[in-house]
Amino acid sequence: MKLRATGRGGRFSMMRGLTESFIGIAAAGDWPARTLDRIPAATRVSEVQHALAVGRQGRAPLRLAFASDLHIGPLTPPRLLDEAFRALAAERPDVLVLGGDYVFLDVTTASAARLTNLVASVPATTKVAVLGNHDLWTDHGLIERALAAGGARVLVNQSLVLPAPHDDVALVCLDDPWCGAPDAARAFEGVTAPVRVAVAHAPEGLPFMTGHDAALMLCGHTHGGQVALPSGPVVVHGAWGRKYPAGLYDVDAMKLGVAQLYVSRGLGNVDLPVRWNAPPEVALFTIT
Repeated sequence: MKLRATGRGGRFSMMRGLTESFIGIAAAGDWPARTLDRIPAATRVSEVQHALAVGRQGRAPLRLAFASDLHIGPLTPPRLLDEAFRALAAERPDVLVLGGDYVFLDVTTASAARLTNLVASVPATTKVAVLGNHDLWTDHGLIERALAAGGARVLVNQSLVLPAPHDDVALVCLDDPWCGAPDAARAFEGVTAPVRVAVAHAPEGLPFMTGHDAALMLCGHTHGGQVALPSGPVVVHGAWGRKYPAGLYDVDAMKLGVAQLYVSRGLGNVDLPVRWNAPPEVALFTIT
């Protein structure tokens, strides 16, 4: 029975612990994931493409891939993740950005090794990752080491300027806004690159951007509700997630320091082994 987080993340309630403990018992042997693996519709991945013009005159187009919410564990079919990372690898992006929540329930050596192999399979020059709430509720050190072994640098309230010919672009990454300690001032400190792409696990990181400047912010966490009606998601946690559940939004008018916000539906499942009207996705941005 897990009644408290084993990592540094907060907001792990007794109800969350009871829920995860029950799921761990009910899904023993990962039978939901193995069952979904046999259903073609449950392993399809949408590839979303966006072209953004942000004033990079004279620079080569930057191809940035984004994937979030893998949730390696008993409810996510392994073939779905294989298909997603195969699609990412085929695009050969310059940058791979990973949006957190790499596991569901506690991370194990097997799930950590699986994460390493998936990340390593994408031939991107630069790979960057942030952490999500589910990562911080377990042994996040093991997750960080797995990401590093796959070639990804984990950034917590830190930034990274891309190598030439894209050294006019900086990735600015916040700690998980749901249960971590986001510090945008620290993340943006010393950043002089004219084009900034911010990354946070959840849309709840948007208010932390006030007073800063980013052409694009990348988030996950919402799953697009995971179960949605034609009118929209049934349940999305967090006020900002409900406002921006999935897709690309022009939020410049909000005066929050972000021109456009992209919220991914992510890939994996939590709590229920089902998605409805919220298909798994990866995204590719061409930034010119």
